[in-house]
Amino acid sequence: MSTPAPSLRCTDLAFAYPDGHQALFGVDLTLAPGERVALLGPNGAGKTTLVLHLNGILTGGEGSVEVGGLPVAKENLREIRRRVGIVFQDPDDQLFMPTVAEDVAFGPANFGLRGAALRDRVRDALDAVGMAGFADRSPLHLSGGQRRRVALATVLACDPEILVLDEPSSNLDPVARRELAQVLLGLDRTMLMVTHDLPYALQLCPRSVVLDGGTVVADGATRELLADDDLLSRHRLELPYGFVLA
Repeated sequence: MSTPAPSLRCTDLAFAYPDGHQALFGVDLTLAPGERVALLGPNGAGKTTLVLHLNGILTGGEGSVEVGGLPVAKENLREIRRRVGIVFQDPDDQLFMPTVAEDVAFGPANFGLRGAALRDRVRDALDAVGMAGFADRSPLHLSGGQRRRVALATVLACDPEILVLDEPSSNLDPVARRELAQVLLGLDRTMLMVTHDLPYALQLCPRSVVLDGGTVVADGATRELLADDDLLSRHRLELPYGFVLA
């Protein structure tokens, strides 16, 4: 039986912006199907530049990116953008329709889903994030944690192969943070979580990759990386005061 293609494979990915700033220097990164990986690193490390290559928002660099074996290339962008679902840090970047259900339906409808199949996809996505009872509500009337989960549902409704989560725990109170973690742990999806929240990375992602200066400087078990004080110090990463690795 053939081995399934990795959910994500970046090979020798390098990219410079038009002003000459080199943001990535030969990044290699592979995620297996179903793997949950945290992408850590200080501000300016190249994390956002890397993420924007995963669904073709940025192109023109050197090296290659494949999602489920499909190259990220101009002729494949429609399918790539279905396969790679990015959940932005601010839900306002994703929620713009009058009701929750309409927001969740927008993506799959744009990919051609209609009728009962679309209604089923919306229902299933809202069920997955614990928001089924809010379909007819306005996103404006939801709490921050609820809005974050609805934003996640808008991406899940497109049935992506990879979920890319940009600072998912930011600005959430402890209860909303825990509720979101429970939802994410219950999803059978490949995940790449970009975060400065090291305890959240430990809770959700068995593996972490540290990016700094546009290169991968560490890749391993999250617990082992967070126990390396020298590594954290060199790359401006810090556990909360008083936090003790169990």
